[in-house]
This record gives sequence, structure tokens and C-alpha cells, in this order.
Amino acid sequence: MKILFVHQNFPGQFLYLAPELAARGHDCMALTDGINNRESPIPVAKYKHEAQAVDPAATRLGRNYTTMSDRGITVARAARAMRAKGYIPDVIFGHSGWGETLFLKEVWPEAKLIVYAEFYYRGRGADVGFDHEFAQPNFDQVLIAQGRAAYLGQALAHADAGLSPTEWQASTYPKPLRRMITVIHDGVDTSGMAPDPEARFTLPNGAVVKPGDEVLTFVNRNLEPYRGYHTFMRALPAVMAARPNAQVVIVGGDGASYGAAPKDAKGWKEHFLAEVRDGLDMSRLHFMGKVGYPEFVALMKVSRAHAYLTYPFVLSWSMIEAMAAGCHIIGSSTRPVLEALENGKTGTLVDFFDVPGWSAAIIEGLAHPERFTAMRAAARQVALERYDLRGNCLPRMVAFVESFGPKI
Repeated sequence: MKILFVHQNFPGQFLYLAPELAARGHDCMALTDGINNRESPIPVAKYKHEAQAVDPAATRLGRNYTTMSDRGITVARAARAMRAKGYIPDVIFGHSGWGETLFLKEVWPEAKLIVYAEFYYRGRGADVGFDHEFAQPNFDQVLIAQGRAAYLGQALAHADAGLSPTEWQASTYPKPLRRMITVIHDGVDTSGMAPDPEARFTLPNGAVVKPGDEVLTFVNRNLEPYRGYHTFMRALPAVMAARPNAQVVIVGGDGASYGAAPKDAKGWKEHFLAEVRDGLDMSRLHFMGKVGYPEFVALMKVSRAHAYLTYPFVLSWSMIEAMAAGCHIIGSSTRPVLEALENGKTGTLVDFFDVPGWSAAIIEGLAHPERFTAMRAAARQVALERYDLRGNCLPRMVAFVESFGPKI
């Protein structure tokens, strides 16, 4: 059958699914933003999107919906041009996060439309207002936060089905929409991301660390409050004082993936580093910036303790990959993490805001790694059973998409 993937940053979540379906004989194609230069495993068509100016007098809610629907219109016009040339897919699978799928049923009403339902914004009960360190939303801001989900609800309501990677993320959708969603994780390569006694990672100062060395890791796309960077940094002075040989390796950019940038115009990295710098041994604190995937894999394999924190929001792939690598994960006891880790069995869970608790848990993990050997093995076993790409997630994803194909 003909399958069209739609994602402004393709391949994104379809990195493994698209080529697997193509290998099974399906005619696969992707539609993506013209500025996306990522390598694609399947043929790609591109749309040119120039965001229209939005009336400054429009409400924040109005601006958000206008931005998303504006892109949706651009994609629909590109789709219409494809149809004019004879292209009609049997199944469309698109990410709903940027409005791209909003109007595709108007172009291809005969196609089955699946949307990747990653997260449904809420005014209360999820990320908004979770962290009391920052200004709490007033009533209007709560309404605006909830209103951000308008286009996400529209995207799923006009689709045939949705797919979410975790139960928590699916649960953010209202009950009538939740019934449309199937939960299948994107999957991780547990064969490549696995314990390896021969692994090595080179620090910026040229030193090479290996499994068994005292290495503390923290990884995120960007270093920001949504991923607990502030809590982690505040825990570090006590950790570095108690563990004078520990090497602390932090991976992440200095942008803002989620939430606002700091008001002082500096990135969050320097904002919170400045707060605790005097209590840190900077010769043992290594900011790697963003690293390539092979470097990330090697780092997870040498980690003695891995800290992962998140607001009640989208769960990072990196945490599941750390489980597959057999890391001792010290995680925040927030709902996304609680779905994957069980305290004392597959990880050590700490209240997101409990800085002394984080220091103590990390110190114990670094000082007594032998206490967590069984826990590390159990975490990897969960990754194998629930999140393995080839043995679990990808076959289920393929079957899910193929179930929408023409019935013979």
C-alpha cells in the first residue's frame, strides 16, 4: 500500500518505522519542511512554508492556533499539488505537534489518517504550574495553556486513530480522544545500547573513562528547568565534595526546547551554573554540549550513576536508552518516569524538588555501585521486555499501520 509520512523534521519518530515498512514492500514517501536537510531513509517531497505575520493584537491563544493552522494550510496545499499529479496514499501517518495534519483529510478523504499524539496541553495537572520556583500562572495563563491544545484536539478528531509512545502521554488527552489512541513506544536498539566492559569515553581534557570508573551523567537535548537541570546543579556541590574523584559529564545544548528562556537573556546553563559555581570543582565538571549518537552510547556505557529528571511532560528517549545500557538511573518521581521505573527495583526515585535527597542518592550511587548491580540488570530487562525496538515496538508499530491498509 502507499504510505505517506508527514513530519516537519522527518524522519523524527519514524526513523525506523518508515524504512521497515518500505522493506516490507510498501510504497513509502515522506512530506517534510523544505528547510529540513536530515537524511531520509525513503523518498521525500518538501513543502515551502513561510509563516504569515500574526496580528500583534491577537491573543496568545489566537496566535498559537493561527501559527499551527497556517502551517497546516501550507501542507494541505502541497498535498493538493501531489494529488493533482496522481499521488493518493492509502495511509497517512503524521505528527500532530505542528498542525501539519490538520487539513489532510480535505485533500485525501479516502486515506486513513493516523496522528502521532505526543502530548495534549493542559491548564493544570501536567507541566504548567508544576515548578513553583517560577511564577505561577494566573487564571488567564491557565486558560491559554489549556487552549494551546485546540489544534491537537482538532488533529485527532479528524483522524482515524492516534498513537502515543507512553500511557502517561496518552492520558493527557481528554477521555473521548484517549479512546482513539493506541500506545506503542518508538523503541530503542537494545543490541547497540547494552552494557559493554570495553566501552570508552573521552572527556574534553583528554582523559578516558571506562566502565567501573566513577562517572556521573546527566543528558538532555537542552539544559533547562523542564528536565530538572536546576535541581541537578544544586545537588552537585554536595556530591562533588563527598566524591572527590567523581567525573561529572553533562550533555545538552544551551537553548530552550520547552518553556521560556531565562529573563536575564543568558541560557539556563550559565544561569544555574553561576548559582553554584563556587561549590564545584570545575576540573571535574564536563559540559559536552550536544554530542553525536555514538558518543552518547559510549557515555551511557561508562556511567556509574545517571540522573534523569522531568516535569510531568514528554518522556525522553534517553532515559529508556539509559535503562537499556544497564545504567543505575536516579530519576524524578514524576509520572512519566514512574511508568518506566520502579523505585528500589529498576531505579532510584527522588522527589523532583528534593535537592538534599538528590545529593544523597547520587552520592550513594557513586560510592556503592555494588548495591545497584541487580537494579541495573533489572532496568535493562524492562527495556528488553517493553521497549526493545526489533523484538517488541517495531513489529507492533508495523502491524498497527498495516491494519489501516486496504482489506484484501
